[in-house]
Amino acid sequence: MTVLRVGIAGYGVVGQRRRKCIDKHPGLHTVAVCDKIFIDNGVICDDIHHCKSYHQLLQQQLDVLFVCLTNDVAADAVIAGLKSGCHVFCEKPPGRNLTDVERVVACKKAYPNLRLMYGFNHRYHHSVCEAQRIIHSGELGKVLSLRGSYGKSKLITFNQTDWRTKRSIAGGGVLLDQGIHMVDLMRLFAGEFVTVHSFISNSFWDHDVEDNAYAIMRTNDGVVGMLHSSATQWRHRFHLDINLEGGSIILAGILSGSKSYGAETLSVVWASPDTDHGDPKEQRIRYNEDPSWDREISKFYEAVINDKPIETASVEDAYLTMDLVERIYAADKSWSQVVQVEPELEKI
Repeated sequence: MTVLRVGIAGYGVVGQRRRKCIDKHPGLHTVAVCDKIFIDNGVICDDIHHCKSYHQLLQQQLDVLFVCLTNDVAADAVIAGLKSGCHVFCEKPPGRNLTDVERVVACKKAYPNLRLMYGFNHRYHHSVCEAQRIIHSGELGKVLSLRGSYGKSKLITFNQTDWRTKRSIAGGGVLLDQGIHMVDLMRLFAGEFVTVHSFISNSFWDHDVEDNAYAIMRTNDGVVGMLHSSATQWRHRFHLDINLEGGSIILAGILSGSKSYGAETLSVVWASPDTDHGDPKEQRIRYNEDPSWDREISKFYEAVINDKPIETASVEDAYLTMDLVERIYAADKSWSQVVQVEPELEKI
């Protein structure tokens, strides 16, 4: 098996978790990491080279760059990685805004033989994969509507740092940080939304990024999606109803590092409106393992080794998901005005 040399840019919670998955894969080997916590260049206890910046990291002999940095530098690191001849895996979100992603898309065109994948990790959860299989099989007919909510109790949770509350670094709040997963899944299941209405609010935490986002969207085919992304969901919640012509698929709970979103389940409902009187047959599956982090890394490795396109969570997916996030922000005109005015206020 060909072993690829990996560098990890950003060695915080996510970077360290990625390393555990990378080092479990027989075809990947971490050789260097970078993070601002390191004072200078050197070797950490397990013979891994460490340095302070991704520029220094890219001076190492690398085949693959994993980008686990803050939103303000993620796009720059991806571009630098591509220009250095590395295949790149980048965490979500792909940047602070669509402009960041557009720069990456433009750069990627010059390197068609390099693979670029984004960490839309939820696509690889058992429940999501099974939902996708059922939808593609056609056994429940076409998708009619979706209703999703994804929320947590704070913008900063557990051992996270406060950069997520600063628009200059993060670009946005709970919608961009966490809700982007739900936006991405709605695109995955329904296609592209062309009409968007929204309310964006900062009514509780009083940071300079949103703590709630509400959106209602419609595709050209008439599929309607309703979304709520919240940082005032006191009991953490992940829930997605997918209603189809012949029944429903219900995703509830998601296995995560915090273990705070409850059991991950998938329920399939077979509708017979003439006979079930609104209480149809339902089957529920509970998943006890989360293979998503290992799965997506394996898919990335296979694409690199076999010189195949990224099938899911590609740069095109990143662009379209980021575009929809930005349109949700823009659809609330009062929020758009706040976002546009505040940078000018900072200069005064």
